[in-house]
Amino acid sequence: MQTGSRLSHLRYARTDADFESDGTRCAGWLYTPEGASRPPVVVMAHGFAGERTFGLEAYAEAFVARGYAVFLFDYRGFGNSDGEPRGLVDPEKQIADWEAAIDHVRRLDGVDRGQIALWGTSFSGGHVVEAAAGDHRIAAVVAQVPLLDGRAVTKAAGVGHALKGVAAGVRDTLRKYTFRSPYRVPVVADPDEFAVMNAPGAKRGMLDIVPDPPVWDNDVPARVLLDVPFYRPVTSAEEVSCPVLLVAGRDDAIVPSSSVESAADEFADATLVSLPIDHFDVYGTAFDEVVAYESSFLDERILD
Repeated sequence: MQTGSRLSHLRYARTDADFESDGTRCAGWLYTPEGASRPPVVVMAHGFAGERTFGLEAYAEAFVARGYAVFLFDYRGFGNSDGEPRGLVDPEKQIADWEAAIDHVRRLDGVDRGQIALWGTSFSGGHVVEAAAGDHRIAAVVAQVPLLDGRAVTKAAGVGHALKGVAAGVRDTLRKYTFRSPYRVPVVADPDEFAVMNAPGAKRGMLDIVPDPPVWDNDVPARVLLDVPFYRPVTSAEEVSCPVLLVAGRDDAIVPSSSVESAADEFADATLVSLPIDHFDVYGTAFDEVVAYESSFLDERILD
């Protein structure tokens, strides 16, 4: 157990609360605010190829300071979770991890199991939409700079990037079916180099949220590049019955803000906040502003 005091008025307990997803152990942390009785829970997970320590602890602390419990976890194959191959980004499996995490939270003692909100960022911003579409007991969803339309993201990256991505993805898939180790590509790189994300500022933005000392491998199995264009959580938006907050970055070079703004119209109850920020500002210069919007949204939908 850890006791936190990031803010002078904040005290909380953080305990390990691992769970299984399809038979594989996923690492989870449960944050509980000191003195709270059966608080509502915010379930959180990291974005593309990240870990729960990549900027998410600050969000967890911000929410626990307002009286929420927080359940923060790593997907299979990432961070402290088990699973092979390491770093495999598979939308279907990660959504299954979300479902397993939610089921786990509903079995925890000392929290309000009937008041569960989902919080996702970037790639997991799409996952929370998919998870909520299949679970109408979810109380609210927060999705910041979310990947809701893989077609829009692929188009923004350019034709050349897409063609290289297909070639790399096919190469990795062939290795998978011939029982060889994955063909891996960088997660982030400079614009003149190929990577999953090579938009201006992507490499610096990602590396800035990697904890020091860095133990993260900047690569993933390339097969994910075949999945991204067809991953479209926006098509499930109308099935989400709870209130949704979407935070878009108007200067986001990875997830076009237009894709988030147009997706907002597909939800039954969506609040859109569009800010002059880029994809990684949500962890840095825009953190205070973003978390204020998100906390206010959750307070109005859950605490009131």
